[in-house]
Amino acid sequence: MNEVIKSLLSHRSIRAYEDKPVEDEQLEQIVQTVQAAPNWINGQQFSIVAVKDPERKKRLAQLCGNQKHIEEAPVFFVFCADFYRTYLASQMENKSMEAIHDIDSLIVGVTDVGIALGTAVAAAESFGLGTVAIGGIRRNALQVIEELNLPPYVIPVSGLCIGHPAQDPGLKPRLPKQSVYHEEAYQHELLPILEEYNEIYAKYLQERSGNNRSGTWTEFVATFFNQSYYHETADMLEQQKFPGGKK
Repeated sequence: MNEVIKSLLSHRSIRAYEDKPVEDEQLEQIVQTVQAAPNWINGQQFSIVAVKDPERKKRLAQLCGNQKHIEEAPVFFVFCADFYRTYLASQMENKSMEAIHDIDSLIVGVTDVGIALGTAVAAAESFGLGTVAIGGIRRNALQVIEELNLPPYVIPVSGLCIGHPAQDPGLKPRLPKQSVYHEEAYQHELLPILEEYNEIYAKYLQERSGNNRSGTWTEFVATFFNQSYYHETADMLEQQKFPGGKK
């Protein structure tokens, strides 16, 4: 097993950080790896807003649902789906940006962000840094857009805390391979696999050193998706000129 695979398999979500800055050279290399990652048609439909200012991190932590680790992390990356540069290119070439009205453009932008974020996590962890992705950046999306001065055709998709870990939460057991990996066609008979995973997951929750509790994976996921959370998404998409906004 090579060092890259070892690093990827050791991933943990870190929510406590030492009071120690991340080196500028490390951040530079993280961004370089993100820029080298795959993206649709080399359009590079993503941007990163790096936040280090303590007061701005504090405001973003509150907007994300009072997530204290955003304040504690020395660097908070906000990953955005970005077609503003595409808009400028269209203006420069005197062409209309018709494709932005297609919902597929939203899928493209979010996919590019996902690849970029995953690459940043892998790069950061190769330096021994800790990370945790923050979907809560969409909780109060309109205020985040104002806070970061995002132009039209740019939307916040995910945040990422980066810093030196002050904890080791341990490895969280993942779903069995056969539930996420299918050969040739999707295999629908997943209930026995989920029942088996529930037992593994429940044992993990009970035995972990911090925040131990009872429950199963299906119980957690079903409860989470039993309601909607981010009610500004349609307004955000409409304001930023993306498809999928209010009609």
